[in-house]
Amino acid sequence: MDAAAAKLIGAGIAMIGAVGAGLGVGMATMGGVQGIARNPDAAGDIQTNMILGIVFTEAIAIYCLVVAMLVLFVF
Repeated sequence: MDAAAAKLIGAGIAMIGAVGAGLGVGMATMGGVQGIARNPDAAGDIQTNMILGIVFTEAIAIYCLVVAMLVLFVF
């Protein structure tokens, strides 16, 4: 196996964490929509917390992307 193939495999493995981030964003959105549907008066508070949770979850996907880029272009 040459170095280029190993870099590509390593970058692919590094991006596996993005699957978890995608699931987390979907579950957070699902919970927020269900909460708003059950209690429309609390929509502002629910939406604020939901967006904050999505931001933190999406940060994990960005970290995975940074690691994959480091593997591809630095090492």
